Amino acid sequence: MKKMWGGRFSKKTDLLTDDFNSSISFDQRLYKQDIYGSIAHARMLGKQNIIDPKESDCIIAALLDILEDIDAGKIEFSVAMEDIHMNVEAILTERIGEVGKKLHTGRSRNDQVATDMRLYMKDISLETKTLICDLITTLLDLAVDHTDTIMPGYTHLQRAQPITFSHHLMAYVEMFKRDVIRMDQVFHMSDTLPLGSGALATTTYPLDRESVAKELGFSAVSLNSLDGVSDRDFCIDFLEAASVFMMHLSRFSEEIILWCSSEFNFVTLDDAFSTGSSIMPQKKNPDIAELVRGKTGRVYGDLLGFLTTMKGIPLAYNKDMQEDKEPVFDAYDTISICAITFAKMVKTMTVNKSVMKKAAAGGFSNATDAADWLVKHGVAFRDAHEIIGKLVFYALDQKKSLDDLSLEEYKTISTVFDDTIYHAIDLNVCVNQRNIIGGPAEEQVKKAIAINREWLTQH
Repeated sequence: MKKMWGGRFSKKTDLLTDDFNSSISFDQRLYKQDIYGSIAHARMLGKQNIIDPKESDCIIAALLDILEDIDAGKIEFSVAMEDIHMNVEAILTERIGEVGKKLHTGRSRNDQVATDMRLYMKDISLETKTLICDLITTLLDLAVDHTDTIMPGYTHLQRAQPITFSHHLMAYVEMFKRDVIRMDQVFHMSDTLPLGSGALATTTYPLDRESVAKELGFSAVSLNSLDGVSDRDFCIDFLEAASVFMMHLSRFSEEIILWCSSEFNFVTLDDAFSTGSSIMPQKKNPDIAELVRGKTGRVYGDLLGFLTTMKGIPLAYNKDMQEDKEPVFDAYDTISICAITFAKMVKTMTVNKSVMKKAAAGGFSNATDAADWLVKHGVAFRDAHEIIGKLVFYALDQKKSLDDLSLEEYKTISTVFDDTIYHAIDLNVCVNQRNIIGGPAEEQVKKAIAINREWLTQH
């Protein structure tokens, strides 16, 4: 098949070169963006009388027919045509003849592919944002049911202070909100039209770039043609945002893996989101959470691989930049399936409330509250810290919790203690006295849930 750029060549490319050079196997998913971009370009060419307006209308009608046929699966793309742009143009020319060849007036594949990728990035940033918002909604719904479900909070993976399961979930809500904001930033960074930059130095034709930008929904046009065709920062922005989102999912997955173990038993995963062992019949494995954790490394690889590709590329366009698509496509596919599956797994898991509360009662998670009680009774905090440390040491030796110690035992450590200490170290009191913004008290968590539901309506 004759190459559209073959006029300068006297010899056919090797079949291996065709295969190696071709990107149609993966960039065909850009067909909608490519056709919409071509329609806007064709319309502008007609309005500017760069081509006959009737020819512009003919091209647009044919492109719409091609779009419909691709949607219906009626078109088979050619490796010889290298990429989605050349394939669409070849089909167009085959259908309407010489008029089809006029579509490429005033543009290059360099600014064409940059436009396609920016349109695609705007689409997937919005779609990803929706998936993350759906996940946030799932967590908010679950949090509503567990504002009084006490569990231990951890530092260094050691029991630290009592909180609620709702409060713990809301920490991830905050993380995922930042991921939504990052996707907004990806959209913003992609929202500049490069079409009209040409190969690198624009064109001599009187293009109306602003009208094309308006039709395609871009808020601005690129101000430098060299940067317009060679910028892939927006791809890196997406890969960075995807990586941070996966990091958050991975942290949550790690906790779920711990929680559903026999050692914790905080949650029980639904059978529909668990797997078994081929040899051990008793096993119920958290494979979904483990896969999310594992796929995080895959998305990191997409980011690091493309950063490495871009680091040594001189201006303007170079073929290396064809490598932008596969990591972006892979990262998007990965985070999409992870977000959807993870949300369903969390939504269907059973929370073992009594086990969580028992764990919070052990490990002296109310020790800080005992120290605070002393401070409120006139003891300096550093002295209170030492007193409670000695009390915990004594309780460990006696194999008791702070709740189990008698008042006489308390007084052997400090005569300041009286029987009101037992109210202060009650887990419900420990949690609900932390009634300030950001705290685990039921009142504060309910406020946070309401605030975040309102935040979702705005995003």
